[in-house]
Formats: sequence, C-alpha cells, structure tokens
Amino acid sequence: MFSVFKRWKQVVETQIGLKIKCLKSDNGGEYDSSQFKEFCSENGIRMIKTVLGTPEQKGVVERMNKTLNERARCMRIQSGLPKVF
Repeated sequence: MFSVFKRWKQVVETQIGLKIKCLKSDNGGEYDSSQFKEFCSENGIRMIKTVLGTPEQKGVVERMNKTLNERARCMRIQSGLPKVF
C-alpha cells in the first residue's frame, strides 16, 4: 500500500502541479505503519483519521458514492432486472 501511495502522490503532484497537504482516512489501518507516518511527516502531509464505519465523516466522496448507488439501484428496479444485477 505504501509504495502505491508514493507513486500516486508523485503522479498527482506532477499532473496538477500542487502538493498534497492532507490525507483523510477511515482509521482502517491501511495507513498506520511507522514508515508511512514518517513519509507523510517528511513531506508535510497532515494525516486526519475519521471514526471507522462512519461515512458521514468523509464528506463529499461518500455522499457522491451514496447518490450514485441510489441512482443505479433505481435504474435497475425500473428496468425490471433481477437483484443479482
């Protein structure tokens, strides 16, 4: 996970031209290693952890995911497809 984040950070910062300032996670443990924390500290990335299992704290992304899922569910129901879809 750490190596993937480092590559992603490099791509994002190169393409956008801005530095990553904050990383918000759900405290699930993916970003808990001392190596990851040290990397964030060295690069000035503030780590914010929300309570695990509370999508309300994740803001725009979770609300958009919920909206998209609800729309997809409505389209499936209206089309008459079975629940497996």
